[in-house]
Amino acid sequence: MAEETRNPSRDIPLGLLGSMSIITVIYCLMALALSMMQRYTAIDPNAAYSVAFRNVGMRWAQYVVALGALKGMTTVLLVGAIGTARYTTHIARSHIIPPFFALVHPKTATPIYATLLMTVSSAIIAFFSSLHILASLLSISTLFIFMMMATALLVRRYYVRGVSTKKDLVKFVVCLVVIILSSVGTSAYWGLRPGGWVGYLVTVPLWVAGTFGMWLFVPKAREPKVWGVPMVPWLPALSIGTNLFLMGSLGGDAFVRFGICSGLMLLYYVLVGVHVTYDVAHEHEEGEEKALRGKVEDGGDADRSVA
Repeated sequence: MAEETRNPSRDIPLGLLGSMSIITVIYCLMALALSMMQRYTAIDPNAAYSVAFRNVGMRWAQYVVALGALKGMTTVLLVGAIGTARYTTHIARSHIIPPFFALVHPKTATPIYATLLMTVSSAIIAFFSSLHILASLLSISTLFIFMMMATALLVRRYYVRGVSTKKDLVKFVVCLVVIILSSVGTSAYWGLRPGGWVGYLVTVPLWVAGTFGMWLFVPKAREPKVWGVPMVPWLPALSIGTNLFLMGSLGGDAFVRFGICSGLMLLYYVLVGVHVTYDVAHEHEEGEEKALRGKVEDGGDADRSVA
């Protein structure tokens, strides 16, 4: 979405924080209203608000709730199509998939072909798959992406090629591995021993030690110019731990399906993606060198003409 925003470094964070704040307040008010209409033991997990309104004599309100739920589902579909189409556009620009899908509409400047591809593909997959399988894959994929984004944020803040020293890189990698492994250990212990607590005396202090070590011993190589995530590395490390913990709460079938899909995509990337992305990057570097050489030659001709 950054390409379609006038000032992405300012507008996108403001939009995300503003919308999430409004949604959080609305959800809290909805939960408060639901708990005041009936006891929590009587709440229907499948149709909480519809049943609650019907029990208090407001049958007309359940139709409003159904209309809102339908509108919410269509909104989620549109937002998902917008986001995945932008990912597909960048993938197509790297030639991992046909570059035809990276073309944008000349009037609206939106990736119309990528949007059609993801919309049709999602519809076909949803039509031939069960809701349980899709929900488990969506949950574990989303949590994994969030965890990787937090990891990428730490890498971006603490490592810059040509700036960070090898010693700082080693310290950063060690601390990051400790954070990830301790988070995995916490999640695994919770799944294997739900009532235990001894394992947490090992995994939680390790997480704190890894995060504190990164904060104390590893210098930051980059600072954001306009807006940045605060409390680094504590907040990204907490995000890594939380997402890995939630991933551990999913069933084993979700990991099997996620592993199969990830393996197929990794195999495709190794056999096809690595080669095409290397060729595209090589062509881009050659184009930059030719442009720079042309500027130098133009400057030399101008100097000779002045002389």
